[in-house]
Amino acid sequence: MEFENKTIREIALESPGTTRVFEELKIDYCCGGSVNFKDACEKANVSPGDVAARINEIISSSVASAGDGFSEHTSPSKLIKYIVDKHHVFSKAEIERLTPLMEKVAYKHGGSHPELLQLKDLFYELNEELLPHMQKEENVLFPYIRNLEVSELTNTAMPRPPFGTVQNPIRMMNAEHESAGAILHKMRDLTDDYTAPADACPSFRALYFGLEEHEKDLHRHIHLENNILFPMALEMEIKSAEAVA
Repeated sequence: MEFENKTIREIALESPGTTRVFEELKIDYCCGGSVNFKDACEKANVSPGDVAARINEIISSSVASAGDGFSEHTSPSKLIKYIVDKHHVFSKAEIERLTPLMEKVAYKHGGSHPELLQLKDLFYELNEELLPHMQKEENVLFPYIRNLEVSELTNTAMPRPPFGTVQNPIRMMNAEHESAGAILHKMRDLTDDYTAPADACPSFRALYFGLEEHEKDLHRHIHLENNILFPMALEMEIKSAEAVA
């Protein structure tokens, strides 16, 4: 299969299992999903031909059906429930679990590994972004998207929301996703791709493993919102407005 004329987003949507390859090769498929395949490969400093071969291997195997398996045809309410129940719950639990572990490891090993002190600051900065971000989605944006779905199903118009148009909160959520992505990138650079040093104790290694798993979950989480849910919401709002005209 040829990918030259496709974006990373399009590939990830068509075959969710390919996100495994993107994760491994550090190709951004969530915030940077609109980038052309070749350009994304060049940015990640990997051969487009090698990546294409890996993707075709994934697509032709049973792994192609792996992943979240959502598409533009998924019910918005079903996708929202999945995002909240799986990704929001996981993120909140991991923040609660990793915070004391981060404190412990930074306190014990920060003297010999000063990067841990920087890592701790970045981790707290990420948490300060994520927790209110998820709350805004759950309390404001997601309920409105559910109502848009009802409006579409019943062919009725939606009352004008206090934020004017769904484009406004989506624009804000996208900007916050970009900001979180930048922090995650700094954390990965600082830890040399979460490679624990030779003298790392079990807690040190557990921290790096947990942070990397948290990052991977956030990538899938942001992908589902940026590339599937938000475009759905924008399209539904247009249809709702047309129902009035």
